[in-house]
Amino acid sequence: MATIAPPDSEKLPFDAQWFKRACADLDESGCQLLKDAADWAREHTTGLLATTGEPLAEHSAEVVLILAELGTDAQARASALLTVLRPENTRNERDDPLFKRFGPEVMSLVQGTRALLRLGHLAGQATDQAATGTDQKEMQRKMLLAMAADLRIVLMRLASRLQSLRWHASSKTPCPRSFAQETMELYTPLANRLGIWQIKWEMEDLAFRFLEPDTYKTIARQLEEKRVEREAFISDTVRRLRAALKKARIHADVSGRPKHIYSIWNKMRNKSLEFNQLYDLRALRVIVEDERACYGALALVHAMWTPVSDEFDDYISRPKPNGYRSLHTVVADAQGRTFEIQIRTHEMHQFAEYGMAAHWRYKEAGPRGGQVAASGGYDQKIAWMRQLLAWDKDDAETLRAPEGTETARAADERIYVMTPQARVIELPAGATPVDFAYYLHTDLGHRCRGARVDGQMVPLLTRLSTGQTVEIIAAKSGGPSRDWLNPQLGFLASPRSRAKVRAWFNAIELQQRISQGQAMVEKELQRLGKTAVNLEQMAQQLDFARADDLYVAVAKEEFSLRQIDYLLMGGKGRTPEGDSEANVSEARIYGSRDESVARTGKSGVLVVGVDSLMTQLARCCRPAPPDSIVGFVTRGRGVSIHRRDCSAYAALAARSPERLIDVDWGNTGDAVYPIDISIHAPERPNLLRDLSEVFAKLRLNVVSVNTHSRRSLAHMVFTIEVKNGEQIGRALAALNELSGVTAARH
Repeated sequence: MATIAPPDSEKLPFDAQWFKRACADLDESGCQLLKDAADWAREHTTGLLATTGEPLAEHSAEVVLILAELGTDAQARASALLTVLRPENTRNERDDPLFKRFGPEVMSLVQGTRALLRLGHLAGQATDQAATGTDQKEMQRKMLLAMAADLRIVLMRLASRLQSLRWHASSKTPCPRSFAQETMELYTPLANRLGIWQIKWEMEDLAFRFLEPDTYKTIARQLEEKRVEREAFISDTVRRLRAALKKARIHADVSGRPKHIYSIWNKMRNKSLEFNQLYDLRALRVIVEDERACYGALALVHAMWTPVSDEFDDYISRPKPNGYRSLHTVVADAQGRTFEIQIRTHEMHQFAEYGMAAHWRYKEAGPRGGQVAASGGYDQKIAWMRQLLAWDKDDAETLRAPEGTETARAADERIYVMTPQARVIELPAGATPVDFAYYLHTDLGHRCRGARVDGQMVPLLTRLSTGQTVEIIAAKSGGPSRDWLNPQLGFLASPRSRAKVRAWFNAIELQQRISQGQAMVEKELQRLGKTAVNLEQMAQQLDFARADDLYVAVAKEEFSLRQIDYLLMGGKGRTPEGDSEANVSEARIYGSRDESVARTGKSGVLVVGVDSLMTQLARCCRPAPPDSIVGFVTRGRGVSIHRRDCSAYAALAARSPERLIDVDWGNTGDAVYPIDISIHAPERPNLLRDLSEVFAKLRLNVVSVNTHSRRSLAHMVFTIEVKNGEQIGRALAALNELSGVTAARH
C-alpha cells in the first residue's frame, strides 16, 4: 500500500502514531483525504470543548480511530473530523468552504451527522412526558436511521457516543445520568440491531457503570477475582475441543464468548440468579459445516464433559418462533466447573446474525422469543446495514445504499418528524402539516389553519421531511376545508387523515338531514294537531330504531309523511284525493325497464263494462298477475287497481263504496310489475350481498331497497319487477332458504 507523509505537526491528538492507525487499510487517495481533514480540524478545533466538556480535537480524533476499527471508508473518517466544526452561514451549500475543499460526498455526510446531533439535542430537551416513553425511544431509533440516507452517518454517531462515554470514564468526569440513560435506551439497542457487537457491549458496560456504579463495581470485582483463571480455562477448553473435533473429522470453528458486566447483571436480574449460579460466565461457540455435524459435535461434547440436566435446548429441531436455530448445552468438567456451548451451522449463524431471527429480536422481546414489531422498510434497512458491516474491507466504498434498490425504496415509505416537545411522529412519505395535526388529535386536525416547520411559517400543503420539527397553528373552533379532500391539491397524504375529514363532513351532512327531516315531521304533526306525540315511540312504531333515523329517511324522501298520518289516525287517516301519491292509496308504478308498465302506461287490467279507462296499479299493495284485484275510481286519475286483501283498499271501500268497480287481468304480454318483498333477518356481515345474489340468480330486476335496523334485527323491503306470480313464489322460496331470513309478500 502506498503511503502518505503524516501531518507536519507531531502534537497530539493528530500525531504520527494517530495518523498511522487512522489510515489503516486506506489507499493513497484515502490517506490524503484524511490528512487534509486532519489539517482542517487541527486549525479549527484547537482549544474548543464539546458540549460534554471533552476537548473537541481529541474527541474527533478518537472517533476516527473507532471508525477505522469498523473498517469504514476514508470519506466517513474524514467527515467525523469535520462534523464537529461550526457550519458556515452560507445561503448556498456550494458556497460552504467544506464543500469547496472536500466535495459533495463528504459534505453530505457532515450535514447528515449534524442533523442527527440536532435530533439528539432536541430529544434531550424533551418536556413532554409522552416524548420519553419506550415507544418514543423506538421511534427515535427509526428516525435516526431514516435521517441517515447514507448509513455511514449512523456509524459516525455511534462512534461519537462511545468516545464520549470513554472520556467520562477515563477522565473520571461525572457522566450525567440522562446521558447514560439515553445511551441505554437509544444507542445500544441500535448498535445491537445493526450487529456492531463491540460498540454495543462497550456502550452498555460504560452506561451501566454510570447508572449503577455500586452494582457495576461488585460484579467487576467478582469477575476480576476469577478473570485469569477463567481465561486460562477457556483457552484450554477451546484447545481440547478443537483437537477432539479434528480427530473426529468434524470441520469446525471454535471460539470463546466473553461475557460482559451488563449482560451478567441482566441475566442475574431476569432469572433471579446469584453470581455463582451463572453457567455461561465461561462460554464457547462451535460453528460447523452442516446440520448433521451439529449433532455430531454435540455428541462429542457430551462424551467429553458431563451435561447439566435441564440445561439443553435443541432449537434446530424446534426453532424459536422467530426462526432462530442452534443447539445450546451446559456441561461440567471433572472439577465441577460449568460452561455453556452453542453449536450451529454457518447458515444458522448467518441467519441468527442477519436474518429475521437476529440477536436483537429475541433478546429485546423477552424470554418468549417473540418478534419485535417493526416496519418492513426499517427491518430491511437494518439487515442491509448489518451485512455491510460483515463485508471485506475492500468493499468499503459500497457502504452507500444504491439508488433504486429495494432498501432505498423502502426507506422512503415513512418519515419521522417531531413536535415542539421532541415527541417523534411517524407519518407516510409525502405527509403535510395537516396530516401531522390529524395524527396528534382529530380535533386539532379539524382546527388546523397554519404550521411552522423548524420555526418558519409554511403553507399547509408543504411536504414534510424526516427530522423536521412541526408546530400547528389552530383556530379555537371550526372544521376542515373540502379542498383537503381534493387529491389534486395535495393537502393530505394519509388515508387516515382523509377518513377523518370525510367523517367530519358526513357528520355535518347527517345533522343537516336530521334537522331538515325533524322540521318536516313536526310541521306534519302540527297540521294533524298531534304536537304532543312522543317522537321516539312513533319512530319505533314505524320500524325505525330512533327518531333521528326517521328524520333522515324523511329528508332523503325515502319515507312518506302520509304514513305518519295513517299511523296516528289508527288506519283511518284521510284519503289523499286531490293530493299527491300516497302509500294508503293509488300510486304511479315505476321501474327501470322500457317494457315496464310504468313507462308504457298499460297496466294489463280490464275494467269490466268500461272501455278505454285509464288504470293505475296502487303502490300500497303493488298487485301483479295472478293476484285477485279490485278497482277504485279516483278523481281525475282513472281507476286505482288494488289487491283484494289490501288494507288501504278496505279503508277506501268503507268510506266510498259507491266508487268501487270490478276489474280483472287482461292480456299482460311481456309487461313487468313492481312488487314489494318484506324481509326480516338478524344483522350479520354480507346479508345484503346474499339477498342480492338470490335476485341475480333468478334474473329479477331490483328497483329499490329500503332498510331499517332495530335491536340487531334488519328489516328490508325489496321492490322487484316480475311478470307473474310464479316468479314471486320462486323468489320467496329461495329467500327463505337463507339462514335466519324470513321473506314474505309486503
